[in-house]
Amino acid sequence: MEKNLTTGSVWKTVLYFSLPYILSYFLQTLYGMADLFIIGQFNGVESTTAVSVGSQVMHMLTVMIVGLAMGATVMIGRAVGAGKQEQASRVIGNTFVLFTVLSVFFTGVLMLAVRLIVSVIATPAEAVQGTSAYLMICFMGVPFITAYNIISSVFRGMGDSRSPMYFIAVACVANIALDYIFIGVMGLGPAGAALGTVLSQTLSVAVSLMVILRRKTGIRLAAGDFKPHRDTMWGVLKIGIPVALQDGFIQVAFIVITVIANRRGLNDAAAVGIVEKIIGILFLVPSSMLQTVSVLCAQNMGAGRRDRARLTLRYAAVVAVVWGCAASILMQLDADSFVGLFSDSSEVVRLGGQYMRGYVWDVILAGIHFCFSGYFCACGLSGISFIHNCLSIICVRIPFSYFASKHFTDTLFPMGLASPAGSALSVIVCAAAFFWLVKRRELERELERQGGK
Repeated sequence: MEKNLTTGSVWKTVLYFSLPYILSYFLQTLYGMADLFIIGQFNGVESTTAVSVGSQVMHMLTVMIVGLAMGATVMIGRAVGAGKQEQASRVIGNTFVLFTVLSVFFTGVLMLAVRLIVSVIATPAEAVQGTSAYLMICFMGVPFITAYNIISSVFRGMGDSRSPMYFIAVACVANIALDYIFIGVMGLGPAGAALGTVLSQTLSVAVSLMVILRRKTGIRLAAGDFKPHRDTMWGVLKIGIPVALQDGFIQVAFIVITVIANRRGLNDAAAVGIVEKIIGILFLVPSSMLQTVSVLCAQNMGAGRRDRARLTLRYAAVVAVVWGCAASILMQLDADSFVGLFSDSSEVVRLGGQYMRGYVWDVILAGIHFCFSGYFCACGLSGISFIHNCLSIICVRIPFSYFASKHFTDTLFPMGLASPAGSALSVIVCAAAFFWLVKRRELERELERQGGK
């Protein structure tokens, strides 16, 4: 349902919009968590490692799809804020056409590249077969993963963050049930985990399409809206490509770190994989704030309310920092217990606790630059986010992780610190870029006043 987010209390609007977003992210993250948890109950370390490595690849793919769809979310948000319904409808129609073509193409490419991908990420020999089976089935489901995320991006751009939450809730319940059937009852191992994920995603898409067809959603499309429009598609890609590349680059960094951990042995690989899943939960709030800032600021900028957009950024950053501090303190106190939920190996739990205690500080710092990134996307300047993430990864995260792995062979704690160190650099770059934008806007206003005299 279309909602105008340019009026009323900014603080209440941030909370109202972000809470369904947080729940949606939680449920989506629960997909992978459920796979890892259930496979750990019925299979050994080899299968756990296969699912953790394979799900990292799928997570990379998913976040790149979400990043690319950000272009549609922002453009729809601007059109809604400006009251241009026809423009919003054209963006929606062109987005569906664009992503249908892309998803079909990349499904074929990825299925052909399964063996290469498994080799490149240095999957432990014991987990190669399971990882390959997991990825092959998941790649078959790429069109459905894409369809869900595009539908969600459309609803959120229109100001509706609740409907995507309901869609993913259905899929999450189905995934857990199917995991127990395919893994616990039928003994399909990693292949069963992948099959449950794909089928549940398909169900989610089916439910969302039925909702669109059977009730008033605010989505009004004509045949002409699906006709490719160069400026519209380019507008989506101009914003979305830097975000997708940024998110993909971040995941590449995660995979590189996973490769480094894989070379340390099976226990280290399993520990890093488990912590990445737990961190995914802790990153729910920062990630939700990024999306919230993007949508709210896009609508407010479309309506010409830049001051309200900056206030949205401020409130979202406060939420992200408070959450990050609470999560960091909790993990310092009892990280081992959380890791122990996914493995009964004392060595994996020990190593995972070390890695978590270093890594978790990234929740605070990433929360800050996530909010900035959302603001830059709303401004149509997603390239700034791409730049600061590239600098962070190339200059800090990967080199720091490699150094720590080579010089601290008995602990994963220093490797965990690589991510917050990289985010610290991102925060500095984002803050500098933001103040530059503010000063530039003030100068433009001053020139406008002088020109009007």
